[in-house]
Amino acid sequence: MFLQSLKRVLPAAFFLVLLAVSCFAQTGPSNTFAGIQIELPAGGHLRVENQYGEVAAEVWRENYVSVSATIEGAKTFARSPVIIENRNQLGIRIVRGPSDPAAAIRLAIKIPETAHVEIVTGSGSIRLRGVPAAAVVRSIAGDVNIEFLQSVNADIVARSAKGLVRSELPQLLSENGHLLQARLGSGAQTLRINTETGPITLSPVSNSAVSERPDSNSPDALGNEAPMKAAGIPAPASETQEIGEGDIIRVDSQLVTLNLSVIDRNTNRGLVGLSKSDFRLFENGAEQQILQFESSAAPFDLLLLIDLSGSTRDVVKLIRAAALRFIDAARPSDRIGVITFAGRPTVVSPLTLNREVLRQRVSAMDTSAGDTKLYDATDFALNHLLQDPKSSRRTAIILMSDGLDGSIPGVQGDGSQLPYKDLLSRIQEFDGVLYTLWLNTEYESLSPLDTQPEAFDAGYDRMKEMADTGGGVFYEVERLEDLAGAYERVVADLGTVYSLAYRPADKTRDGKWRAIRVNVNRPAAVARGKRGYYAN
Repeated sequence: MFLQSLKRVLPAAFFLVLLAVSCFAQTGPSNTFAGIQIELPAGGHLRVENQYGEVAAEVWRENYVSVSATIEGAKTFARSPVIIENRNQLGIRIVRGPSDPAAAIRLAIKIPETAHVEIVTGSGSIRLRGVPAAAVVRSIAGDVNIEFLQSVNADIVARSAKGLVRSELPQLLSENGHLLQARLGSGAQTLRINTETGPITLSPVSNSAVSERPDSNSPDALGNEAPMKAAGIPAPASETQEIGEGDIIRVDSQLVTLNLSVIDRNTNRGLVGLSKSDFRLFENGAEQQILQFESSAAPFDLLLLIDLSGSTRDVVKLIRAAALRFIDAARPSDRIGVITFAGRPTVVSPLTLNREVLRQRVSAMDTSAGDTKLYDATDFALNHLLQDPKSSRRTAIILMSDGLDGSIPGVQGDGSQLPYKDLLSRIQEFDGVLYTLWLNTEYESLSPLDTQPEAFDAGYDRMKEMADTGGGVFYEVERLEDLAGAYERVVADLGTVYSLAYRPADKTRDGKWRAIRVNVNRPAAVARGKRGYYAN
């Protein structure tokens, strides 16, 4: 039943879905999913996200990641809330379906010392014991507690916009109550902590706190105080239940999904009405069998991602009008959502078919404060689309920006926490399509404090590269008045997108690039989309 319900499969990925069998039928103070061990992919990158509770992380001396999760209260879920994705980086996410109770979920992980980890929560707290090779810790409203080993060598930046940064280490002093920048030892490790309202606390812990190989007879270092029962054995109401290794369903799909727009090179117009037999697909020159096919008429989930940084009310008025034109032009079967951003992303409207509600929310859209954090906002949008794992719809993000993330040299203000190269990896893994609309905001630089021409060029180039990596189309919008027309061209292009999926004949996971070529059996037809993937 579970495999049949897994309608949407991400490309070149496998999910370890922690599924409770008989335990979900029981009630008690909590349900726990424990004892899952996953190897880090090459490069050691790990991303952990829990928007529904806290994260407790601990550095240990093993070379794999250990994962467990606890649902608080006497709640039952229709499926496991933990999804583990292993592609270019290891991703661990907590999801909660529409029918699941609004219960807090505690995620506990142990990570290798060599890992490069990012931990993200909404209002849930984050506790990190020890510092791996690199760590980025981000929360909107949760408390963040970092416990340092005495021998740590770390370059540290801790910032809370409205909360306080406290340090119990005498060599680490907060500069103004909201910011701490310091280096311990050689600074070989990096630690970046950022919250909006949550406090940040830095404190020492003894070296002996770093975990060795887990002892099955001892309590878990992250708070399980008693040995666990075997999976499937009903527990009394006062006990915690766990899922053992034998109850895990491992889904190794190996399906690669492609979204392709097909145009006539002579007229530059999209071709509709094609069938599966019109396509031939090749990976590294070897023809592959197309297992799944969706025509250009299949519905989309469309997410408008709109940069409002530095916008005046008059500018926002034009952007509103352009977004409304997009809504009117889109097909009635397509769900549309809207996210705006400057310093932080704002969900103006979740994905919906209700055009009237959507128009009302877009019409109320207003300016956003803060520096441009384009890469963080795009990452937020990618995660937003992944929150509904049961959706069988195709997905697309339509990003409008001048590309000037604050992390680009020559751009004033704070930039994204997520590096640009890491964002490209996330886009490469995205099984949807990304369109970018580059808005020309360049002006004559009269001062060294002004944004320099090189920065505008970098913003242009990166917006183009993002669309290319995301299998979409890059549009240049020279004047804001032309934005509505660009949005309408995107809608027209989406109407020519076909989706194909195949299982590679070469099942070797060697981390190498696999080039993809698609031939269309129509004169002058050209297929545009992602040109390959890394076989991780």
